[in-house]
Amino acid sequence: MHSDFNEITSFPHNVIEKENVWIRMKDGTKLGARIWMPETAHENPVPAIMEYIPYRKRDHTRPYDNVMHDYFAGHGYACLRIDMRGSGESEGLLKDEYLMRELEDGMEAIEWIANQTWCTGSAGVIGISWGGFNGLQIASLQPPALDAVISVCSTDDRYSDDVHYMGGCLLGDNLSWASTMFDRSACPPDPELAGDRWEDMWIERLENCEPWIKTWLDHQRKDNYWKHGSINENFSDVKCPVMGVSGWADGYSNSVFRLLDGLDVPKMGLIGPWGHAYPHMGKPGPAIGFLQESLRWWDKWLKNIETGIMDEPMLRAWMQDYMSPHTSYEERKGRWVGETSWPSANISEKIFSLSGEHSLVEEGNDSGDGEIKQVQSPLTVGTFAGKWCSYGTMPDLPGDQREEDGGSLVYESDKLEKPLEILGSPTIELECSADKPLAMAAVRLSDVSGNGESTRVTFGILNLTHRNGHEEPEMLEPNKKYRVRIKLNGIAHSFPTGHRLRISISTSYWPMAWPSPEPYTLTVYPKGSSLILPGRKPLPEIDDRISFKEPEGAPGVETTIVKSPENNWIVQRDLAENSSTLKVIRNSGTRRIEDINLEIENRTTEWYTTVANDHESPRGEVITHRGYRRDDWHVQTRTRTVLTSDKTHFRIRAELDAYKNGHRFFSKSWDERVARDCV
Repeated sequence: MHSDFNEITSFPHNVIEKENVWIRMKDGTKLGARIWMPETAHENPVPAIMEYIPYRKRDHTRPYDNVMHDYFAGHGYACLRIDMRGSGESEGLLKDEYLMRELEDGMEAIEWIANQTWCTGSAGVIGISWGGFNGLQIASLQPPALDAVISVCSTDDRYSDDVHYMGGCLLGDNLSWASTMFDRSACPPDPELAGDRWEDMWIERLENCEPWIKTWLDHQRKDNYWKHGSINENFSDVKCPVMGVSGWADGYSNSVFRLLDGLDVPKMGLIGPWGHAYPHMGKPGPAIGFLQESLRWWDKWLKNIETGIMDEPMLRAWMQDYMSPHTSYEERKGRWVGETSWPSANISEKIFSLSGEHSLVEEGNDSGDGEIKQVQSPLTVGTFAGKWCSYGTMPDLPGDQREEDGGSLVYESDKLEKPLEILGSPTIELECSADKPLAMAAVRLSDVSGNGESTRVTFGILNLTHRNGHEEPEMLEPNKKYRVRIKLNGIAHSFPTGHRLRISISTSYWPMAWPSPEPYTLTVYPKGSSLILPGRKPLPEIDDRISFKEPEGAPGVETTIVKSPENNWIVQRDLAENSSTLKVIRNSGTRRIEDINLEIENRTTEWYTTVANDHESPRGEVITHRGYRRDDWHVQTRTRTVLTSDKTHFRIRAELDAYKNGHRFFSKSWDERVARDCV
């Protein structure tokens, strides 16, 4: 496997690997685990590190699992990559995210690990995305053997800051992610591990498979469904040390700030330029020696070895410099900065007023005449917004914002006379009204260079019916003036001398967010509106000391590319029909994992379409194909999910087909309607 990190082949401990070990839950269900440990662990027990996710340890994550877990094991830990119930070879059914059964299984797995002869009784949990979520959630349940957590690209707030809803708006990624899990939950176990029962297990999964998007649309406001698993409901439930990690291109950077603010345990935050990836493989770069940092954390909290990790600043973040807008970057220019506490006394508010002259005016200066402005954006505004959560593997970052700004209400500052650095979450206080009872506002902060190029720095969206909270939305009184606060995603960015700050306000941000039920005009009253930036003063005595080692890891498994991958975003405009379509191609191609002689094919295509200014025209469609082949064994799944809406309802149409050796032997379809609830 090609790697962008240094492959380490010699470690302090020789490692043994167990391809599959069954961990029996108290209800009799067996979970499959892949284990790495020092060969002397049975005589000299070691602490354990668990990663617990539903992404198929046998094949899907196999090329990368060795990189991390073999590495940790070589440094004196037992590492377990456990597939959740109903995934991979694990028995049972996978029915939704973060169910209590999942968390109870995780606690039982930790208890089982702590009782093994090769374990000292001390355990840590590491995970990215789903594994980062349930690491925090399991920590809040306080299993006795859990002594530390590293949570990467995760959230403490499942409603307000996850793939489903943002600011009370339905995210387009909700459809994309639902389709991904619709596909993954329908996949069979590997017969080499499951034996003759593999087909019975597969049929059980297929017969119980459902499009999860229906459940998520049944909960359009923050209710108990979302509060479950949201540790910000009671941070004090977490008693063990936590390291929160994310990247500015990821969808989950905000949670790092909240974890540092809310947790009352030893804690650290790390935010780089990366998308949704472990930082030793992070893109955009620079990637860092994250596994070495993790070892410093594990040695401190699982082995009681003083490593100096807690002498580092509480928050280490990549301060991004300006770069010309592009939909992908190999590297993001910038430097590391640190804050010894969060919230930090080093961060102070820098306020700009909105002016009726379309200007951003620094506090204390004349704010202009306060002339009101109105905007009704084309539904196509948002086409070039990029993905809510970038994976760093395709052109999924926002491009030049000038085309988007043409359909937005824009306010711009004078040229900066000196650099301006921000770290944290910008906020816009907006005095506004809408001529319909249901409306949203999308706000972008951009860095505009001398030649006019506009790079989006951060953004936020708010369903205005959620202006007073997400639990009890309140419809707007048409044309009534409201004062709302829209919090933009946290960021660290340095605006250079001579550049301008630009705020862009739009009434559409499709397909990032699902449009409102009908067109509306948003009126902005500049005299009562302002932009509040988290200004940061450089701290050279801290910043200059922050450095990381080069990324390294154990060798991954050998894979062969059978069919090349293809990733692209394509915008199609049909001028005759006045329609616009964003086509997203995520084709991983076909690869063969040599050590288990297994070929895997995986491709997904997404379409997001609108017609003119018709708010009943938005349509999202996702088709997935997945296949596994070994010798004369060949299985495939295909799913299709279509989401549309009218003024009162969402409509979900879904299909699932399964094939064995070229013949379809299972097919099921769904057609569901869900009432819109202030969305």
